[in-house]
Amino acid sequence: MTIVGAKPSIRRTPMSRRVRTSMPYLLLAVMGAALFVLPQFAGQQASTFNVYDSLQLFSAYGLVALGVGLTMIVGEFDFGVLGVFALCPMIAVKLGETNLFLGLGAALALAALVGFLEGAIVAKLRVHSMPVTLGFYIALLGATIAIGNSQSVSFSNLDVGSALDAAQFSILSWRSLIALAVFALIFVIMRFTPIGRDVRAVGGDRRASRVVGVEVDRVLIGVFMTSAVCSALGGVLLAYSFATALSNPGLYPLQFAVTAAILGGVSLVGGVGGVIGIAAGALTLSLLQELFSLLAAPTYLSSLITGILLVLATFIAAPDLSAQWKSFRAPGARGIDAPVPQSAAE
Repeated sequence: MTIVGAKPSIRRTPMSRRVRTSMPYLLLAVMGAALFVLPQFAGQQASTFNVYDSLQLFSAYGLVALGVGLTMIVGEFDFGVLGVFALCPMIAVKLGETNLFLGLGAALALAALVGFLEGAIVAKLRVHSMPVTLGFYIALLGATIAIGNSQSVSFSNLDVGSALDAAQFSILSWRSLIALAVFALIFVIMRFTPIGRDVRAVGGDRRASRVVGVEVDRVLIGVFMTSAVCSALGGVLLAYSFATALSNPGLYPLQFAVTAAILGGVSLVGGVGGVIGIAAGALTLSLLQELFSLLAAPTYLSSLITGILLVLATFIAAPDLSAQWKSFRAPGARGIDAPVPQSAAE
């Protein structure tokens, strides 16, 4: 019996898994080499300061990428990171004038509350996170503009920024060390505790996860809280370092975060990805931005190359392209009957 139009099932082969797993680190190695090789053709020379500067960028936007990447792994998407990235630094700067740790604590507590509310709405009402978190982003941005009176707010304690940016081991700072420590902590939790297994299970198949006893609602709430706190911490560290809280940081933090997560091997359909991959993706983008800065490249070129890199990474990470191509070329793929053996016809 011949089934017209039937397509062979497409499976993720070990080769496709290896490509997807190794891609973030290959891109990072290529970008690291490019930073030190390409400037020489323009009469420039990269140094350890450029690596330091890249890690400074990583310390702010890499934490946002970590938060967004975790929500993508669980099968959701968090627009709210933009809101907490704007509002929490404003709170930290306002309250930090009298007490630095009061400002930091209040900012992170507010971020945790926002993440809890987002996660609870998504989990309890079983709605998609995109409209929910978009609404939170708009509301939080409005609150930020109101608190800052549509202007950036300065932070008078310049010693804090100097301490955070002080070079450690030539290429690090306390700001980048804090970011790396957060990545390390989340990695340990995801790798060595049942939480990581549950997060991937929820992202892979939420209904099946409920059947086998995974506390899906708790996982979703925890992921959104982690996403908000990580993003807020990145924004606060940046504000303290620059001694300024912006009333509207724009869309770049989210653009960086999503691109870094995808370059880091996080799947758009959920259930795939890891902390180390996200870190590699964020470092790749940070090195790329530093390369553009070193070469004094125009802004449009930065956007163009980053966009192309994102599309290529998505193309490479697609599940088993070779199998899909073979499926397309198969006799039954375009509604053409495959040859029927004589024995079967009789």
